[in-house]
Amino acid sequence: MNGPFEAIKVSDRVYWVGAVDWDVRDFHGYATSRGTTYNAYLILADKPTLIDTVKAPFMSEMFSRIASVIEPGKIQYIISNHSEMDHSGCLPETVTAIKPQKVFASTIGAKTLEKHYHAGMEIAALKDGDALSLGNMNLAFVETRMLHWPDSMFSFLAEEGVLFSQDAFGMHLADHRRFADEIPDDVLEFEGAKYYANILLPLSPLVLKLLARVPELNLDIKIIAPDHGPIWRKDLARPLKSYERWAKQAPTRKAVVVHDSMWGATTLMARAVGEGLYAGGVDARMVKLRASHRSDAVTEVMCAGGLVVGSPTINRTIFPTVADFLCYTRGLKPQNLVGAAFGSYGWSGEAVKQLSDALAEIGVGMLNEGLRVNYAPDSETLAECRKFGLDIAARIVENCGG
Repeated sequence: MNGPFEAIKVSDRVYWVGAVDWDVRDFHGYATSRGTTYNAYLILADKPTLIDTVKAPFMSEMFSRIASVIEPGKIQYIISNHSEMDHSGCLPETVTAIKPQKVFASTIGAKTLEKHYHAGMEIAALKDGDALSLGNMNLAFVETRMLHWPDSMFSFLAEEGVLFSQDAFGMHLADHRRFADEIPDDVLEFEGAKYYANILLPLSPLVLKLLARVPELNLDIKIIAPDHGPIWRKDLARPLKSYERWAKQAPTRKAVVVHDSMWGATTLMARAVGEGLYAGGVDARMVKLRASHRSDAVTEVMCAGGLVVGSPTINRTIFPTVADFLCYTRGLKPQNLVGAAFGSYGWSGEAVKQLSDALAEIGVGMLNEGLRVNYAPDSETLAECRKFGLDIAARIVENCGG
């Protein structure tokens, strides 16, 4: 044994040799409350091959796992499916240590890796449809540009039926259990949806094109091995169907009431709006931004039919946490939503108009000019807020087919 970390067998001749990051809590601005994994895979072929590496600080863990099944210096090929630094961070040092015969990446990946590391690595470029013989086994390659970087590609090991899907079909989830069928369904659903909502949502049209292409690729897939989270070895239709559902973003009878408040007035309005939405037949999810992270709010929004946003006016503009949510959401481009804005104010009250403009820019179909309340709402005003929610619910129900 070469250390505390051992490889985990994925199939007869494929091993997981990645690393578990129990402590990371932020990934590109989204909260990874359960940590993550950086998955690398070792193929014990005639020409032993390493699929991806790991984030730089975890190199020794990866090497320990490799050494539990093979002398690392025997690896002849390294494949970089994705040049993002959580998967290529220790690639230059790994190449120096192992001295493989060849390093491969996509055509764009070969250029990107050089721009990342300026290490002068010689990288062979692979195109869509290319194949690579490992002696007794073969890898085929599918370019998946912009899913989610320009360099992204899949690798498929035909003899074992293993699809190395890089960042697709993964999730940020640190766990000693390496397979999806060992993990509770509710955890898989939540973390899978959160990953899609915060990483892949703006690329949904490309996801649908790739899913439509799957039958023509004629791959006999038995295992899906992503670069983050658990490996899929059972019920492979589940991640494919989930991606199709999330990519289509069909409106549902659900509305997300995202808000924040200075002294509680806007929160009182939000609760009344939520009551109206629920009374109108819509599942109303209440998200106060100082109690919830923007990435969790966006995860709720992805599978909704309505987005209602509330903010007080502070210094003649939107409250900072709400502005942050709107900026973040604009980049993710959610589809098929209707919504409205609301908020309380003391003097000038610009926030509701600014909220409405921001939501329209995101692509939300605005149902009205919004609802403003001067200072704290009284019982009559709260009844108006409830009616505001009822009216929005009626449109959401209509959009969902009545």
